Amino acid sequence: MLPVQTLLDIKQEYEEKAAEIQSGDRYPFYSFCCKNVPGFKTLRGNLAFRLKILELAANDIDFKSDIYAMCSRDMLFYINTFCFTYDPRLLPLPTEVPFITYNFQDVALDDIKLAIDAPHDELTEKSRGVGASWMYLTVFGWFFHFRDYVTFRLLSENERKVDDSIDPDALFWKLRFWLKHLVAWLKPDCRVIQLNILNNDNFSTLTGCATTSDAARGGRCTAMLPDEFAAVPDGHGMLESTQHVTKCRLFNSTHKGSATAFYKLSIGSIKKLIIHWSVHPVFNLGLYYSVGNDVVHLDNYHGEVTVTREKYNYPSEYPYRKDGKLRSPWYDNECDRAVHPMAIAQELDMDPFSSDSQYFDAEIIDHIEKTNVCNPYDEGEVEYDEDTLDPMGFVHGVNGSLKLWIYPDFMNKIDRNLEIGAGADISAGTGASNSTMTFVNLRTGEKLAEYANPWVRPEQFAKIAIALCRFFNDAFLVFDASGPTGRVFSDELMRVGYRNIYYRRDEVGLKKKVSDKPGVFLNTKEKASVLGLVRRCLKDGTFIQRSHDANQEYLEYIQKSSEEITHSSAANSVDPSGAGQSHGDRVISDALAMKCCQFLGKLVKKGGNQDNRSDPPPRSFLGMKRAEKLKERKSKEW
Repeated sequence: MLPVQTLLDIKQEYEEKAAEIQSGDRYPFYSFCCKNVPGFKTLRGNLAFRLKILELAANDIDFKSDIYAMCSRDMLFYINTFCFTYDPRLLPLPTEVPFITYNFQDVALDDIKLAIDAPHDELTEKSRGVGASWMYLTVFGWFFHFRDYVTFRLLSENERKVDDSIDPDALFWKLRFWLKHLVAWLKPDCRVIQLNILNNDNFSTLTGCATTSDAARGGRCTAMLPDEFAAVPDGHGMLESTQHVTKCRLFNSTHKGSATAFYKLSIGSIKKLIIHWSVHPVFNLGLYYSVGNDVVHLDNYHGEVTVTREKYNYPSEYPYRKDGKLRSPWYDNECDRAVHPMAIAQELDMDPFSSDSQYFDAEIIDHIEKTNVCNPYDEGEVEYDEDTLDPMGFVHGVNGSLKLWIYPDFMNKIDRNLEIGAGADISAGTGASNSTMTFVNLRTGEKLAEYANPWVRPEQFAKIAIALCRFFNDAFLVFDASGPTGRVFSDELMRVGYRNIYYRRDEVGLKKKVSDKPGVFLNTKEKASVLGLVRRCLKDGTFIQRSHDANQEYLEYIQKSSEEITHSSAANSVDPSGAGQSHGDRVISDALAMKCCQFLGKLVKKGGNQDNRSDPPPRSFLGMKRAEKLKERKSKEW
């Protein structure tokens, strides 16, 4: 969920951009009307203006031609003068109403137009009920109306949601509504059939299909709208199939948890349009938030409000909800109407984690991010002898696979006094997910190093793991031996002869009988057990987690049932994302490293969330520099 200050900054940015649009020259006829036509933005005034336009055009061909030219040059003038929208919630008032844009809609409509004009992908994160689908379709309609040979493709979860003649939520129902309510002399000559609309005047087209992995494969289009993309079950496959179909994909959705392709896009580098309920002038009346027991009012709204059928004089008699969130009477009423808080997180708060059953506590992870996480002291690779697998030292390299939160000495070796444990998670090495290792100080629980590489095969990773364990003082290794990759990794460990490893044992029985099978087999119950262990260790501070990348992966774990805990990527059946993508692998290696600490029982100091970073060894370069500074400081003391 976005912080209050971030939401207020977004709201302020919308207001500034709207003022620029309404006073600039990019929409000259719209800005003229906004400034000089009385009541242009009120229902009564706007209807009067529209009626006057129709009266003047009734018997004047030149006037009609001029209006047509103005509409073709100014999208916002066209929308606010001729377009209608539909809202069944307005009963008993009319449900077919003029499209009179709010300030935030001016900004959003302009942003969508720019994404098509200078084509680029864009993602819209939105709260429910802000009219995003209508905005996208209206922009498409304007291009379709006034630009030659443009093609737009509309996609939704299934074909019925794309085109259903009796369902107002279907995309093509909205398009037919738009066409039907245009005045006759402005309306293009169109041929409308199932999933297709052709403009016979300029040969532009609007087509539709279901959002599948084969969506629009082989076709080409000006822009594409995958509507409510978070609900698409095959989102990752659809991303792959449409990449080369168009330069402009406009992903529009509310969040439905973190196990979606939409969420993956939202945390990437794609340009984003954020439409939170707090920018809507109807929803944000009486906007407030709390700091402790104090309420901060963000406007001067006074009047009667109704929340769960109770009427209050606002602000004097209002029962404020003091939870630190950005709220309003409208939002409070929606919270009361919701069956579960998760619905509010999903539909209004734009919170992908709270709209799932998040496994790791976001507040704890955020606290760790602020207090323990830091940039690695160094990164690179461990160089080793290919025959003996003996490490020859650490080699610095930017964006290296190994990140260190410990200082090697001047001989590029680790302090021999440290007792170190390691956890390892093995991938297939095809680039889809990382093979990872975590190294921890067995006595303090501090993370010393993290290794991640998506391109190393299990048999090669076994050799790297041995070299790394030897580099870290013959670290005791706990690894995931399940599946084909675990078996290959395990066989290679045994063949080479690294024996300082965990052997499977009966964790439940009193005798804790040890088997001859190396590693941990992460079935559903065992995975829940080790993840529960690392969750406890993070909470009580016995595991000091340093890595930002790992921290992000903790946030993406969800609980699907009482025992099944999975990373959001695994919850999607198709995820062809490439190297470096988060699949929760660092969390698994962290959890196995903590199992190592638990098994060996050498933790002698509760780490807590205090800063407990390892000092550089005295004989290292940094250690000697530190000693020089201390000596210089003492010489200046009285």
